[in-house]
Amino acid sequence: MESAITTKGQATIPKAIRDHLHLKPGDRVKFFMHPNGSVVLLPKIPVSQLRGMVKAGKRPATIEEMDEAIAAGATDAALPDHR
Repeated sequence: MESAITTKGQATIPKAIRDHLHLKPGDRVKFFMHPNGSVVLLPKIPVSQLRGMVKAGKRPATIEEMDEAIAAGATDAALPDHR
């Protein structure tokens, strides 16, 4: 797919791309330039839409549990490998 650039530097995003990205009039997009020269266009998602995307895991670890894990890791690291 291609689109022409106007004298104002504007281009129309082809309908198939707009549909794929679920873009509608007034939406904003972001452009990312990769070191290899390629450019990626992504929809700019409002922070409000991100809410609930990450499912809550188990409860946070307590300080005591963290201390125990650190102590166990330090002990394991100090033991020679018997493989």
